[in-house]
Amino acid sequence: MDLGEYIRAKRKQHNLTQVGLAERSGVGIRFVRELEKGKLTVQLDKVNQVLGLFGETLKPAKI
Repeated sequence: MDLGEYIRAKRKQHNLTQVGLAERSGVGIRFVRELEKGKLTVQLDKVNQVLGLFGETLKPAKI
């Protein structure tokens, strides 16, 4: 499961629309749509705004 699929699953689990997720997390609807479609160039701070709604964050893996 990639990040976009994960966000979509969490959104649906919490009964949110894309618009609702955007509003509640403080990002734009376009960002949510691109994120769920798997766009490779997204801003990590905005990803964390969305994940923060679910009590989660994304950080680089240790090498």
